[in-house]
Amino acid sequence: MADNLFEGLPPPSSEPQNEEQQQSTANNKKREASPVPAPALKSALKKPKTDSDETMPQKSLRFKMTTDASDAQVIDAMQKIASHIKNPAKFGKASKLAIQMIQAGSVKPGTSGQFFAILEAAMSSPTSCTDPSVRADYHALFTVAQDAAECLSKKQKNQLSIWTFQAVVANDLFTDDSFVFSKTATRIKEAISSLPVATKDDDLEEAAALKDEAEKTNEDSKNKRDMPPAVQAEENHKDEADPFGLDAFIPKRIRKDDRTKGKKETGAKIKEDEEEYKRFLKSQREALITGLEIAAHRYKTPWCQTVIDILVKHAFDNVARFTSQQRDAIAKLWASIREQQNRRRQGKSVTGKLDVNAFELLQQKYANEKISIRRAVGSGGERRAQQWLG
Repeated sequence: MADNLFEGLPPPSSEPQNEEQQQSTANNKKREASPVPAPALKSALKKPKTDSDETMPQKSLRFKMTTDASDAQVIDAMQKIASHIKNPAKFGKASKLAIQMIQAGSVKPGTSGQFFAILEAAMSSPTSCTDPSVRADYHALFTVAQDAAECLSKKQKNQLSIWTFQAVVANDLFTDDSFVFSKTATRIKEAISSLPVATKDDDLEEAAALKDEAEKTNEDSKNKRDMPPAVQAEENHKDEADPFGLDAFIPKRIRKDDRTKGKKETGAKIKEDEEEYKRFLKSQREALITGLEIAAHRYKTPWCQTVIDILVKHAFDNVARFTSQQRDAIAKLWASIREQQNRRRQGKSVTGKLDVNAFELLQQKYANEKISIRRAVGSGGERRAQQWLG
């Protein structure tokens, strides 16, 4: 008799299973209904700027001169630049600061003296303005300095023109651009044509200056403890003029005639202007000679030769506008140029070697070489090699 053990028990309920299915379907519907949120942008995570941040001054890496600066501040800045611009290591930075001051309009009649002191200190630097390390800085400084020339005096303008020729025009002769080189040579020719004809007084002054320079060199070589002869001569002259020392007891005139004083001042001013004009002409001639020498050093560059020929020929044609020593230098330079021209007409280059092409160079190189069994050129040289190379 097989009794059913589960007889009389209620049937199994399916409600728990239905509840789980309902929960799972509800969760799926919620996921489908709620989309995935977009990722937050980086810009949204940044801290928003406040009014206090906008009003705060921003740091600037560039030195900026403002026109609101007082004259005392500008003068103080110019004095600092003048003290640093003498140092070749600091010249680049100091020159850039000076350029910014010019562009900011800080150079005025009240500050022109300090500005001229900057230029004077720059030209008194032990490094030449044509030195490759500072050549570009000198060129930029004195090019921009022309904008402030109106604030300078006549004497300062003359000196600035000489410095500009040395720092700008002379440096343009080192260019690799044929157009700039030709344009610079034209400027030099125009400057030569504008010079007046040199007189005998100019030659005498030049000879006297050379003599004084030689005497000064000889005096410096002597012992420093000895009194210079110029001081001794001056003291002897004073003793002869007043041997008993009575001039000290003679009363001096307190008042002077205004007319006499005015005439003396006018005469002194005219004499000073004449001396300044002579000094300017002397400096201008020396700068032109320096330019000719720089151009002559570039004669080895083929595309410079024709321009240099014309430039030196123009200087030789106007040699009367220079002094005696300078005329001799120009004559020697023109003789050297003519010699180079004759060499070129004969087919020779500046170095004296024959101008040959690549084939002629290889022909000379392998004419006496020996061809081995393996058809390679040896070092002995024989007749077959000459026949093979023609």
